[in-house]
Amino acid sequence: MRLSATRHQILNMQTLPLLPESPIDSIVAWNGSHPVTRAEFLCHIRGVAAHLPPTGHVLNLCKSRYWFGVGLFAAISRGILSLMPNAVAPDLIAGLRAEFPDLLCLCDQADTHHGLPHLIVSDIRPAATPDEMPRIPAEQEALYVYTSGSTGQPRRHVKTFGRLCQCAEAEAGHVHAITGAPCAIVGTVPFQHMYGLESTVFLPLLGAGTLTSRLPFFPADVAAALAEVPAPRFLVTTPFHLRKLVEADIDFPPIAGIVSATAPLSAELAIQAETRLNASIMEIYGSTETGQIATRRTAREDTWRIYDGIEIDLQANGPVVTGGHLEGPQLLNDVIQIEGDGRFRLLGRNSDIVNVAGKRNSLASLNQILTHLPGVVDGVFCAPHAEQQQEIARLAAFVVAPALSAHDLQTALLQKIDPIFLPRPIVFLDALPRERSGKLTADAQADLMKRYLS
Repeated sequence: MRLSATRHQILNMQTLPLLPESPIDSIVAWNGSHPVTRAEFLCHIRGVAAHLPPTGHVLNLCKSRYWFGVGLFAAISRGILSLMPNAVAPDLIAGLRAEFPDLLCLCDQADTHHGLPHLIVSDIRPAATPDEMPRIPAEQEALYVYTSGSTGQPRRHVKTFGRLCQCAEAEAGHVHAITGAPCAIVGTVPFQHMYGLESTVFLPLLGAGTLTSRLPFFPADVAAALAEVPAPRFLVTTPFHLRKLVEADIDFPPIAGIVSATAPLSAELAIQAETRLNASIMEIYGSTETGQIATRRTAREDTWRIYDGIEIDLQANGPVVTGGHLEGPQLLNDVIQIEGDGRFRLLGRNSDIVNVAGKRNSLASLNQILTHLPGVVDGVFCAPHAEQQQEIARLAAFVVAPALSAHDLQTALLQKIDPIFLPRPIVFLDALPRERSGKLTADAQADLMKRYLS
């Protein structure tokens, strides 16, 4: 399968094919255990596109990654914007409907449309023939994606089709450097958010791979989803899921490579996972605003390599990233150190650095230490009543550790961190309110502090 055009060509081409060139009978997706050819996929896209309005906005809430992909590419083929909010809470849906009165919900289950006008894409008959490949203007706005809220209020960002193609090509180059060949992409992460969207939908469909429909969560489900598709297999996941896979006492099918994002991956966990799963792990650095812009082999290196064409400039208000697939200059919410030769070191998030009695530390670093303590299932440090860079009196922690006491935890932490950063209080919970991606949003943490610390 031939990859899409280079950045220079994309920016100078008027249109791009909806899907990259490949034989009409090549397998482009697995809908469950059913292989889907390029011709079948295009017939499904054409069938759904014929039922869409001429213009407008859609909210794609399909539970199956396959039908999500059909609806997404059908909307792109008609020039319709797909909205990708960070959640589907009633108030958020109401806000979207008020902002976009023409909003249409695409779903594959009858009870998931949240009262919106809707179209059940899985019920629509495919077109009889695949027809000629649609061509899409490179600068056509395809998506409105919304930040996750992990560092504050969600914000909307526009993604054009040409830039999405370019990002998929860049990631495919890094993936194929590990796997040596296009792969069936199995993902444990939601595909309505940027990381899952890029790596489990656009990567296989625009970057020479094979999309899979399953969204496994538990280790046994991940093993089954991998076994359902032919080798080579590539796993898209998170540190939260990787830890569960390492701990699971089950066998996994051969995996050609793994990519991790959404939260910092420690070198210790990366080494354990590479050994347990017998696969190289590539960690991705990026955000909803930028998409992915750098990678590293975490088990072997602690610096990040910037994607070709991407540049980072350290300005007075912070690092600004430009070039490549970015729609425009973007200020990063991280503290970084440029190392040269296209590499940088990530020191922490601006909102992540805390100052206790004149000493500074990163909450992400403290979280990694906490969650790697024996007996700790999950945990997070919080800075009550603190603003960015403001000195605070004391940290707190929310911990899932059924067999440990607060004294046990503080004793273990004293072996690894300065006593000034010991959390007081420690609140024990049955589980943390993480999203399926493993993220613990700013709103969720604020709610925990309001309920237990006020």
